[in-house]
Amino acid sequence: MTEQNNKNYGLGAASAYQLADITKTTPQFQSITPRWLTKLFDWKPLETGVFRLNRVKEGQTPLDILCSQNGNENIPEGFVEYESEPREYILNSISSVINYHTRVSDLYSSPHDQIAEQLRLSIECIKERQESELINNDDYGLLKNIADSQRIQSRSGYPTPDDMDELISKVWKEPSFFLAHPKAIAAFGRECTKRGVPPATVTLFDAQFLTWRGIPIIPTDKLFVDGQKKPKSSAGKTNILLVRTGEKKQGVIGLYQTGLPGEQSRGLSVRFMGIDKSGIGSYILSLYCSVAILVDDAIAVLENVDVGNYYEYK
Repeated sequence: MTEQNNKNYGLGAASAYQLADITKTTPQFQSITPRWLTKLFDWKPLETGVFRLNRVKEGQTPLDILCSQNGNENIPEGFVEYESEPREYILNSISSVINYHTRVSDLYSSPHDQIAEQLRLSIECIKERQESELINNDDYGLLKNIADSQRIQSRSGYPTPDDMDELISKVWKEPSFFLAHPKAIAAFGRECTKRGVPPATVTLFDAQFLTWRGIPIIPTDKLFVDGQKKPKSSAGKTNILLVRTGEKKQGVIGLYQTGLPGEQSRGLSVRFMGIDKSGIGSYILSLYCSVAILVDDAIAVLENVDVGNYYEYK
């Protein structure tokens, strides 16, 4: 009997599939990251979209102080002088418009709402871009605003425990966390293994992080390796940051606009723009944010870190 005749005597998989109840997932977006950086920042809400950073004038001794047991001495007089032209931060806008056809949303929104999924994925894209801008933006990004005195080079090119200690010496007033690309963290781990000093771990946000001197090392793919999130080569150069956060600690703080129309979360607005004559509906998504380094020693960077060094163990 031929194979063709055999098919007439039993229900085939292709036919059975037509009646099967398929379980479907929502769209899975591989580019979504945990975005630890935005969770670790202290965020300051703004009402006007402008933040003025007032500092004491550089290099000035604020006050002469009297410390004496002799009550007959004159008490020195003076005042603390401020910078005459403080820096102002104007919130940056990260925006996008999404379009959908009303026919599609009407007919194909079961079991998953098509509009809701489009908005969810678009918001994830905007928040990913936000974290990248906080680090790499040419105006306010962390990398571009670190003082020259807070920039150091690795002694060997590889991220060693000595290099991390040198970073701590730059941000010694209550450092909050290191920030590094996963490849840089792996390279640091290899250097620690070589020296027999494996880093301890700590639990934050229900996740495990390596630490150095008790300071967590937070991974992010927004600190690029040779300008790439996912470098194809095992080698490359990147940077490692050490950050102190919080306004009370004179650290690094995030800035966002509050009271937005259609506010969905911190600094994020989602607004319906209407439906045109062709049945195309539109939403505009806008996120307003910036970041400010309150004093120079709130952040330091280890530059040109080589992530391609490996060891062979016998």
